[in-house]
Amino acid sequence: MHAVTRRRFEELFGSNSDSDDDAASDDISLDGLDEELNGGENDYEVAYILATGIKQKDYIRGLDYSMRLNEQNYIKDYIGENDNFLLLHAKIEDCDLVFTEIASILSEFEAEIGLLSSEIRNLREGSTAIGMKLRNRKVLEARLAKFIEEIVASPRMVDTIIDGEVNGEYLKNLEVLSKKLKFVAVDLMINASMALKDVKPELERLKQKAVAKASQFIIEMFKGLTNSNSNIQIMQENVLLKYKYVITFLKEHDRGTYNNICKGYVDTRNKVLRMQFSVYIKALERLQLQIAKSSELCNFDTTSNYFSLKKDEQLKIRSSIFSLGDRLEILKETDHPALIPDISEANSLKYPYEVIFRSLQKLMMDTASSEYLFVEAFFEDGSLFSEVFSDSFSVINEHLDLILPNCCDAICLMLMICITRNYQVKIYSRQIPCLNSYLDKVFMRLWPRFKAVLDMHLHSLRNFDVKTIWENDLHPHYIIRCYAELIASLGQLNCEYGDNQLGINLERLQLELDGLLVRLAIKFRRLKLQNLFLLNNYDMIIGILKEAGMGSDEKELAYFGDKLEYNMISFVEELLRDHFGGLINFVKSYVSEDLISYKTQPALSNVEIVIKDFATKWKASLEVMHKEVITSCSNLLCGMEILRAAMAQLLNYYNRLSECVKLIPGGSALNKNLVSISSISYEIRKYSRIL
Repeated sequence: MHAVTRRRFEELFGSNSDSDDDAASDDISLDGLDEELNGGENDYEVAYILATGIKQKDYIRGLDYSMRLNEQNYIKDYIGENDNFLLLHAKIEDCDLVFTEIASILSEFEAEIGLLSSEIRNLREGSTAIGMKLRNRKVLEARLAKFIEEIVASPRMVDTIIDGEVNGEYLKNLEVLSKKLKFVAVDLMINASMALKDVKPELERLKQKAVAKASQFIIEMFKGLTNSNSNIQIMQENVLLKYKYVITFLKEHDRGTYNNICKGYVDTRNKVLRMQFSVYIKALERLQLQIAKSSELCNFDTTSNYFSLKKDEQLKIRSSIFSLGDRLEILKETDHPALIPDISEANSLKYPYEVIFRSLQKLMMDTASSEYLFVEAFFEDGSLFSEVFSDSFSVINEHLDLILPNCCDAICLMLMICITRNYQVKIYSRQIPCLNSYLDKVFMRLWPRFKAVLDMHLHSLRNFDVKTIWENDLHPHYIIRCYAELIASLGQLNCEYGDNQLGINLERLQLELDGLLVRLAIKFRRLKLQNLFLLNNYDMIIGILKEAGMGSDEKELAYFGDKLEYNMISFVEELLRDHFGGLINFVKSYVSEDLISYKTQPALSNVEIVIKDFATKWKASLEVMHKEVITSCSNLLCGMEILRAAMAQLLNYYNRLSECVKLIPGGSALNKNLVSISSISYEIRKYSRIL
């Protein structure tokens, strides 16, 4: 498009121009014409010239004519509007005058506004100063009002504190007085006040009146604690605690009077509690059931002790001395109320000492817990508890000092240990530490005494003179039975108590018991009788341990179970040797245990003698052996186990003989005299059914 325009331009301004212009055109360069054309694309005049093809001179002449014509028209219009211009000029001058006047007014107004702003600023500053003064005066007024309120005692308050009855209103006024006294004592600047100098002596006199009246009131109330017919706990909770603030007031404003009040309470309660526990202990002592004397519990003197009594007498008291029995129930009754001696005496009731001990400790625990909580709440000083109970602890310790050295009942001592441990746990769960030291000391008294009594029993077992206690009787010995029950009882309590030291002492006790049992067994001349005596006693011991609830995993039961099994094997061998000695001696001498060959080749005649001897008397021997075991064994079940073991062993011996007869040259001739295994098995089953 630019190429076309260029050609059009050259036609208009180049090749078709006049000669004068031709000469000039020679000097005109068309370089950059394209850029200028691009720049004039939007020029209306250029576009018009290019579009119409008009020549330059013609276009200029037309343009010049149009401009002159427009100029003349504008001149005519201007001349026609000359009056309007004059009028406009006049109006502009008038407006200029008005604006000048307005500017003057505004200047004056601005000056007045400046003055007004200055006055407003001054007023604001004055208002701020007045507001600050007002606030300061209000603060001062509030402080003065509080000061006056804090230091001035109203006539009603004064009358109430001096002459009023100690009640709820009195306590409220006492609190108000306490606040006033604290207020004047806090700030040194307040103490320099002239007003306070007039009031402070009056407040001090009022305080002295309040202290005297409050202390006298509390002392009178403490006197009610000495009345034996009063329920002290209810009085403490429902009466004294209502006046707790009286003690707080004395503690804060007159420490000396407070200390005297505390001392008075401690002395009063200490005496009352000491008397109550002394009377209670004496009443409990009348209820004690004397199970057995010390000499009846441990063999200190074999000429005068429990074991030198007649057997029937021993059996009467055995259950209460060495057997735990119903005495274990005391551990389930630790939360039961303490005994009431009057009721027990009226019903002629007697109790083992562990029941007396539990009741005493229960009363101590309940009384001490209640007293500790009261002292902590009323005096806010738990340390007073130890002073209140010092004499009571001494009374109980004196009682234990008399009882424990003479107590040789190991079960009773162990029950007391369990009771004490139970109460230690309860005190800990209640979060009342007041009795921790006391119970620890009781525990430290009981355990050494228990250990000493157990050592006495060990000494007795170790030093028994078996000549004085041996009886020509295969049934369980009564001393062994007693100590078996003692082991079972202590083992049962150890499950409750769970003490490793007790477990170690039980092991020592069972070893000494086994040693005594062996020494008694040796008094029988025959080995079979020794084994039978041991079997009966071990079976009795195991029965007692199982009855006490011991499982097969218990050390004591496992120990005596091994002893029973060992002696059963030995007894069975001796029993068979008595009735089938020829068979057993032959089999052990000649027949190997693998049933394959003989150890040495026996003579056929010797084998025939053994076979015929067995065939002629085996049934009668079985019957005799059955009767012997039944009459000798104390426990029918144990006898059954012995017979089964004996008959099984007999069948084994005879089977070895029968198998090896087949290996002897010419042994088939002996078959007619052999008893069939099925016949022997039938007889064995028959005796098992009889059992």
